[in-house]
Amino acid sequence: MAFMEKPPAGKVLLDDTVPLTAQIEASQSLHSHTEYIIRVQRGVSAENSWQIVRRYSDFDLLNNSLQISTLSLPLPPKKLIGNMEREFIAERQKGLQAYLDVITTHHILSNCELVKKFLDPNNYSVNYTEIALQHVSMFFRSEPKWEVVEPLKDIGWRIRKKYFLMKIKNQPKERLMLSWADLGPDKYLSDKDLQYAVKLLSSCSHPYIYKITFATANESSALVIRPFSEKGTLKDLIYKAKPKDPFLKKYCNPKKIQGLELQQIKTYGRQILEVLKFLHEKGFPYGHLHSANVMLDGDTCKLLDLENSLLGLPSFYRSYFSQFRKINTLEGVDVHCFGHLLYEMTYGRPPDTIPVDSFPPAPSVFVVSVLESILTCEAMKNGMPTVSRLLQMPLFSDVLLTNSEKPQFKIPTKLKEALKTSKECIEKRLTEEQKLIHQHRRLTRAQSHHGSEEEKKKRKILARKKSKRSAYESGEEHSAKYSNSNNSEGEMGCHPCSGTTLKENRIWTLKSNSLSNRKEVFPIEEYC
Repeated sequence: MAFMEKPPAGKVLLDDTVPLTAQIEASQSLHSHTEYIIRVQRGVSAENSWQIVRRYSDFDLLNNSLQISTLSLPLPPKKLIGNMEREFIAERQKGLQAYLDVITTHHILSNCELVKKFLDPNNYSVNYTEIALQHVSMFFRSEPKWEVVEPLKDIGWRIRKKYFLMKIKNQPKERLMLSWADLGPDKYLSDKDLQYAVKLLSSCSHPYIYKITFATANESSALVIRPFSEKGTLKDLIYKAKPKDPFLKKYCNPKKIQGLELQQIKTYGRQILEVLKFLHEKGFPYGHLHSANVMLDGDTCKLLDLENSLLGLPSFYRSYFSQFRKINTLEGVDVHCFGHLLYEMTYGRPPDTIPVDSFPPAPSVFVVSVLESILTCEAMKNGMPTVSRLLQMPLFSDVLLTNSEKPQFKIPTKLKEALKTSKECIEKRLTEEQKLIHQHRRLTRAQSHHGSEEEKKKRKILARKKSKRSAYESGEEHSAKYSNSNNSEGEMGCHPCSGTTLKENRIWTLKSNSLSNRKEVFPIEEYC
């Protein structure tokens, strides 16, 4: 595929991070059960929507599958008798709508495969575990020294990325982790450049980048092998989770919420900022920072998944930063994601909403100062600070880094140009998405304002005033017409003393009302 050439027709590169919304439009009762007709929409475009039909038993099955998260989800209870009554069905429909609202707005649940399959079966019917096994099996035919120990089921959040525990046959005690990923919607490198760039990752050496043992890519997917850490990631440390457990179980509902010590926050934050600065200076796009992409090696943080941006995979926090038009570069995306990570390290949980209005007490005012520069409404309006600016802030400026390893990552000039163009295309798609969201938000606000009770009252008052004004103008015109008619009759010789035959005529004349200064119409009898 030539550079910047679009994927061939029929190949779907769906952005799994675009939020799905679901609205129950109606219900229909059949012989023994009730079906609910649900309108599902991807993103802000009403044209990108479809209908699905679900029974209560389907909701119940989904809810049972989501119990691994240990979240208390508001599914209405079962009812065996009277469940076909109209009032009960209406009440249950309200409860099921509330359930849909919760699972589609929860950041982790809304991105999990179980929810996606429930709401969008056409796009999520493929078994990616089987596809990953096929690719891994083909790889082992050419590289027989590797062997699969076990699949690491659902340890990550991505639907199209699968993990396996590996070992080398002649080193059976050493454990490695293999990850396989399908290509994403932001894959803009040519196949040739992609394959070269992915292979180059194993040559990258940096004290704060997790070492890659082997990496390869083809026209549809990529495979990366790196050492497996029993300690897990920074997110595992914060949530006190076991690395091999499923993502939903580890991070949806932590038993104990507790942030890290101040010195850990300072040291880990400084290390992460240093590696981001290094990548930015190299012109290597990242955009995938979050606490589960930071591996712990003793007291050192090491960045994971450098291959994600090459493969065109969307970011974990994309549904957040796509709301703000000032976050329109990958450097800005990295800083915004760093704000999420710093909040999580400080408070032991993600922020409830973005932007953040106020921050709970923190171990240091310097922590809050950094968070305010990234996650507040003002920061979203003005744009993200640079990594260099963050490194100069008091929270990180006095941290001493003891690692003396010299960073090395040589990127050929031709590939640098390709990476630059790819980065521009990624940013362009982000900007276009942000523009659509902004337009939709403005339209929604206008419609909401137009439909408010206050606006309805204003429109009624204006309508009454207009109606009165129209009636007044119509009355004046009518009066003037008859006044002119009377004048004409007078000129033709009609007079009360003319002695002509009496004839009763009821006519309307204008009489001035001196009290109200209004013109009113009175009937009088005139004889001619």
